[in-house]
Amino acid sequence: MPRLGSEASQGLRERLDQGPLICAEGYLFELERRGYVQAGAFVPEVVLEHPEAVAQLHREFVHAGSDVVEAFTYYAHREKLRLIGKDHLLERMNRQALAIARGVARETGTLLAGDICNTNLYTGEESRDTVRAMFEEQVCWASEEGVDFIVGETFAFAGEALVATEVIKEAGLDAVITLAIHKQPETRDGLSPAEACRVLEQAGADVVGLNCIRGPRTMLPLLEEVRAAVDCHVAALPVPYRTTEREPSFQSLTDPGYEWLPDGRPFPTALDPFTCNRYEVGDFAQVAHSLGISYLGLCCGAAPHHVRAVAEALGRRPQASRYTADMSKHAYFGTEATLKDENKVYAGEL
Repeated sequence: MPRLGSEASQGLRERLDQGPLICAEGYLFELERRGYVQAGAFVPEVVLEHPEAVAQLHREFVHAGSDVVEAFTYYAHREKLRLIGKDHLLERMNRQALAIARGVARETGTLLAGDICNTNLYTGEESRDTVRAMFEEQVCWASEEGVDFIVGETFAFAGEALVATEVIKEAGLDAVITLAIHKQPETRDGLSPAEACRVLEQAGADVVGLNCIRGPRTMLPLLEEVRAAVDCHVAALPVPYRTTEREPSFQSLTDPGYEWLPDGRPFPTALDPFTCNRYEVGDFAQVAHSLGISYLGLCCGAAPHHVRAVAEALGRRPQASRYTADMSKHAYFGTEATLKDENKVYAGEL
């Protein structure tokens, strides 16, 4: 089957060499909030059941400033489909997700990315062949559907990330490989993020970095170490939640303000009190870029307004910036000369 390609005029590395690139992720949580994905299994059945909802979210992220349309194939792998008894939908789900993303990438002139992720089966060398076979089938479908590059993401094991890198590069595609660092500041096979990213760069990854699990505050120190350790482009895609040194991952967050959480923890459906505002997200993007990090975005929990904040922090004006807040005309807090003075005075009572 011939590769169909997006209509982006430049590839991944060419774009990165010219300046920062924004990749919006966060489909999993956003579509769960909208009632199209079930928390727990988190299998993207929505690409088959409601393709219009996926296409619309792709468009919203591009409208907000994303340079990339990433196919929603996160957790669309053999193990996840086995868990819900729908193995027979594997190829159909992947190709449909890729086709939806390709359609939006073509209409917007953005880069088209495939996606593979943690299999939850990797435990070491004994599981390598199983994991490789899962990656190979997904990468094959993505290649046939014409992606510009492939994201390999949310790998807690450096070894699994290495297998993903090998499979993507063997397919002749650019690879963005990102690690997920949980409470302990190391991979599950004992490497620091910097060490692991150095290994991935040596294996041929075009971009290395971190995604998911940690919020801006607890991801940034690790990103500094990664940036200093590698020569290639670096990726930074935190979750937009206020993680702390004591609770550095969004799975470890606790909420003393509400004692009736179904599973005793906010993750994944009661994280609302911890959500970063758009200005915090913009601050993170500015700091990360000042460190020399050029592949920027957000992961689980992100919404379009967060993506717009990243874009604006990098000096851009995406289409959504037409509606960036302007409080000058607000009835109570505005500065417009024609506003009623009585309301401005009353603002202190609001």
